[in-house]
Amino acid sequence: METFDLIAIEIMYQQQTKQLSFTSAELIRVTEYGDRLWYVDINGVGDRELLAWFGKSEDIGVQLTAIAGSGQAFRGKGYLHPNEPHQAAAIRGDGELLEQQLS
Repeated sequence: METFDLIAIEIMYQQQTKQLSFTSAELIRVTEYGDRLWYVDINGVGDRELLAWFGKSEDIGVQLTAIAGSGQAFRGKGYLHPNEPHQAAAIRGDGELLEQQLS
């Protein structure tokens, strides 16, 4: 299991792009038996309307772009699960997570 502290998160959904404001976020990548699973835990999400929209929507698919404090960029497709009472969210990965090192 690998974890990465994230400093920036951008999601694309419903043909719009949104930069998330948050207090902390962590990407967790799990490799077991050749399978790679990933998810993002986001705390202190500043946009309550966004969380409410995802809470009511049946289309929770997003394209994720995330930047880690270590200088890596991650891109992938996933599903955003809001936790409105705690102003938090989780993005559960769906498929491959692409990684590149930023200069």
